[in-house]
Amino acid sequence: MRSGDRIGGDIKRAELELMAAKSAAVKPAGLTVPQYSALLALSDHPGAPAAELARLCLVTPQTMTTILQNLVAMGLVERTPHQWQRNVLENRLTEAGYAKFREADKGAVAVEQKLADAFTEEERTQLRALLQRCSAVLSES
Repeated sequence: MRSGDRIGGDIKRAELELMAAKSAAVKPAGLTVPQYSALLALSDHPGAPAAELARLCLVTPQTMTTILQNLVAMGLVERTPHQWQRNVLENRLTEAGYAKFREADKGAVAVEQKLADAFTEEERTQLRALLQRCSAVLSES
């Protein structure tokens, strides 16, 4: 198979361009894309432990630990022991974290909207189905 015929390169190129656009969009808020992703996950799942956040953000637990440490140092996330399981830390956005998330989210949503607007509703549905099929095929191995 010739390199120009490989679909993996097309998927990777689109991913890299999406991440570059999102990086530029959240940078004015002082965040990286992984930090923004963690704040987004916490806005939807307050109190989630690091392992759950890692799954939601598609990163390793070790990477999420580093992301959370940086967010705590920035005053955007607070970590407290779980009420019944003391070895589990719950993670929550601080007021500053919510504000920073909302600021960054405006840029990230604009990127997503620009991308979505390039397709009709039917095309978006088809694209999602095709990407889900790619994931299913790749996760079989």
